[in-house]
Amino acid sequence: MAPLKAARAADVVRPAKPDPDIIAAELDGLLASCAAAPRIRGTEAMAAARDAAAAAEGRPPLVVVGHRGKGMNALASCPDPRVRGDVRENTLRAFNGAAAAHPAVAYVEFDVQVTKDGCPVIFHDNFIYTEQNGEISGKRVTELCLDEFLAYGPQRNQEKAGKPLLRKLKDGRILRWDVRSEDALCTLREAFQSVDRRVEFNVELKFDDDLVYTEESLTGVLQAVLKVVFEHANGRPIIFSSFQPDAAQLIRRLQDKYPVYFLTNGGTQIYADQRRSSLEEAVRLCVAGGLQGIVSEVRAILRQPAAVAKIKEEAKLSLMTYGQLNNVPEVVYVQHLMGVDGVVVDLVREIAEAVSAFSAAREPCSEACGKGERSEAATAAVGTPSFSPRSFSGSSPS
Repeated sequence: MAPLKAARAADVVRPAKPDPDIIAAELDGLLASCAAAPRIRGTEAMAAARDAAAAAEGRPPLVVVGHRGKGMNALASCPDPRVRGDVRENTLRAFNGAAAAHPAVAYVEFDVQVTKDGCPVIFHDNFIYTEQNGEISGKRVTELCLDEFLAYGPQRNQEKAGKPLLRKLKDGRILRWDVRSEDALCTLREAFQSVDRRVEFNVELKFDDDLVYTEESLTGVLQAVLKVVFEHANGRPIIFSSFQPDAAQLIRRLQDKYPVYFLTNGGTQIYADQRRSSLEEAVRLCVAGGLQGIVSEVRAILRQPAAVAKIKEEAKLSLMTYGQLNNVPEVVYVQHLMGVDGVVVDLVREIAEAVSAFSAAREPCSEACGKGERSEAATAAVGTPSFSPRSFSGSSPS
């Protein structure tokens, strides 16, 4: 069977890093325009319906999603010490920690790969590294059997010693993967069985940009994931998402019970596969494949605010964002005013508290309130945000 289209890492062209001062100025201007017309994404009736639906679920209008649980472990690659390693990412402890952090946390997001013997496991990186007798070695996660994968890191059986976990950073360095609160690696089935049922799952289907996948190979992986989901979800709401265009469209064809979102950098990186290179192409892929939503790098949305209305009103898609800028409350506030549906964040408690604060400003305002009054109430909840360039100095994709 012929391979499907897929971008390889070598095909990626990375644009120059954005100037923090320019981003800050753009966001200040965007905030002003949002305050003048906070319902830029649709009519008052549409907004009221969305607010009513959110209130019925007991959640703020903006959904907070815990990235890899309670936040990714950035190690030394991130200047912010708050995201360098609280709880080991993509573990049961991280997921339950996110659920306990704040009632506004609606979802936990995690990365699923399938081992050589067909078991869906939760792990972000394509390769897993360890050190033995002074020698560092790395193996592809999908080339390990389940028992081999679970042998890395801390063990559930305290009598067993796991292999030390190391991590390769984007700059090529390999560091010891130390966090303050450890937990064992886990499977997708264990997540369904052991994670607080209050939180819903955003299951990212993880594939390697350096590999080209046939439809047959993708189908095998997705069917292994779906088997666990159908057997163990037990009514828990789930969203599937993937950067791999063919995988996103294929899992939509394989099932129609759970919504599928396409993950995109939205043009902040350019790929040879055009489907991955802009918000416009992401919309086309979703509409053509019957997908339900887009999860975009937040910078793409902030640079193209008019895209929100096109995505939500014209294409009838849900819109969420990810990226390090989502750890800045003011940036999340702007998205709240723009009409973004959800944000994937690392600083789970901090952002959930901020979202609850400015979302609560809607409650005292009756349907008779005008746009200006509603805007003033929302702004009063958090004051008048002012964007500091320092907030954006580490704004690379997550």
